[in-house]
Amino acid sequence: MITTDTKGLTAGEVQIPAKDGKTMPAYRAVPAKGKNYPVVLVVEEIFGVHEHIKDICRRFAKLGYLAIAPDLFLRQGDPAGMTNIQEIIGKVISKVPDAQVLSDLDAVVDWAGKQKGDTKKLAVTGFCWGGRITWLYAAHQPKVKAGAAWYGVLSRPASELQPKHPVDVAAGLKAPVLGLYGEKDNGIPLDTVEKMRAALQQGKSGSEIVVYPGAPHGFHADYRESYRKADAEDAWKKLLAWFKKYGVA
Repeated sequence: MITTDTKGLTAGEVQIPAKDGKTMPAYRAVPAKGKNYPVVLVVEEIFGVHEHIKDICRRFAKLGYLAIAPDLFLRQGDPAGMTNIQEIIGKVISKVPDAQVLSDLDAVVDWAGKQKGDTKKLAVTGFCWGGRITWLYAAHQPKVKAGAAWYGVLSRPASELQPKHPVDVAAGLKAPVLGLYGEKDNGIPLDTVEKMRAALQQGKSGSEIVVYPGAPHGFHADYRESYRKADAEDAWKKLLAWFKKYGVA
């Protein structure tokens, strides 16, 4: 697993007030000196704000960002210690409403603006579960300037807690999103990727999707067997260039 040190950074857990009065734990990393840093929201996988997600925050901070990864599952449960994916989904993830997540992310943006962050330069990125949320948040929050969605589900039947999916909001995206997907992702069929591309053409966000040949789900997750170093490094470079292109750098 890649490990990024905290030299020159202020990094660690913070507590962020949510809109409903709850206090939301979050991991944040930012350069120790200075202020008015571009802000990037880092949205967790189903496994929570674990060390890999924290490390991604530190990677961003080393590049001059205020990076924040909030615990968006705090009301439904803690996936830490659960090893069975179906157990995590059944006990925690399936109970998390999209409306709650979007509201919590709004609260994080408000908090960032009162810290060292410049929310006029706001980006969002997320992985797996967080990849889907990235698309939704780019459609929800007009302050977002750019997004990067890593292998997030694009299309599913609607439910009470998840009334819309990325393909449903594609035409109304308020910011350009870069989708980063694997050709061999068993959970995200390529036909849904093509459906999303077609839906994006109906809007004016300028969003794009890159599909890595032969790459599985989780190809950026350097702590798992799914990691594909070359694809992960290329996608990371594309993300940084995307953020820079749209003024979040």
